[in-house]
Amino acid sequence: MARPSTISTTARAMPATRRNALPGRLSPGMACDTAFRIIARRHLDAVLAQHDGTCRGDPDALHQIRIALTHLRTAIRFFAPMVDDALRPNVWAELRWLNSQLGMVRDLDVAIERIVAESGNELAVIAELQHWDEKRAESHRLLARALQSARYRRLVEQTSAWIESGPWSTRRSKEAMRLRRCSLADHATARLTEWETTLLKKARKLSKLDVERRHKLRLLNKRMTYSVESLTDLFADGSATKQKSILKQLRKAQRSLGQLNDDARGQTLAASLNGVGFEAGTRFLDRKREKKLLRTAAAAYRKLDKAKPFRSSDLAPNAEPED
Repeated sequence: MARPSTISTTARAMPATRRNALPGRLSPGMACDTAFRIIARRHLDAVLAQHDGTCRGDPDALHQIRIALTHLRTAIRFFAPMVDDALRPNVWAELRWLNSQLGMVRDLDVAIERIVAESGNELAVIAELQHWDEKRAESHRLLARALQSARYRRLVEQTSAWIESGPWSTRRSKEAMRLRRCSLADHATARLTEWETTLLKKARKLSKLDVERRHKLRLLNKRMTYSVESLTDLFADGSATKQKSILKQLRKAQRSLGQLNDDARGQTLAASLNGVGFEAGTRFLDRKREKKLLRTAAAAYRKLDKAKPFRSSDLAPNAEPED
């Protein structure tokens, strides 16, 4: 039996230990160092909020903790190179470790849901699913152990301290200070433009991409989606409609690419069950479904390509920088 969790106490206590009070919302003229702390704190807090539920085996909590973790990792990418200091590689490696621990159980949840939904109450399938359930139970035991480990506690403490006062926040070079003082609106406009350009360029070759490259496109799409979501505070009434329209297409593409990725993972997981999952594995091989999902994603990207790109005026960049 796994040891009782001690993390919830850490999670509740963490806000009280923070040294700097920050604004509750992002603003266009806000300096990037302040904006990074606000966004990163939100997502780290969201990770902590789902810790106990994930340890108990709640699939929804597991899904939410993965989303929060991906948001946090995206924020670190979004504010590079400002936060690229000597500690960032270690912080990144530990967050990646946590993501890998969560990923196996989530992949099994998705695969089992798919099999059940498409198979009904067939006795053969019910017997087959026993092996999937056993694999899921074993993976969850390992995940719960990881979430209750000293390594996880160190990850939380080190990541929080790095967000708050890592070396990135005190470097005195002119470039480092310029990056920290840059307004959020200016940085966000440049970053979103860069990422959208890269995403659409790769998306034009969607029909020719293999599974691995399609997976990388999905990650680019998710990075763009989560960044726009994290910047919701900045979109005024006039530009909120544009934001929602862009998010609509990004999410359409994301759902289709995500389902294609789930299918690929399902095949891999079925193969890992030493032949027991063969029948289930064949359910993930559906060319008609694959073509439909690819068409949906391609249509979303075409609409996104026709939309006007983000401009500085969408994020009201004329506000004065804040400390």
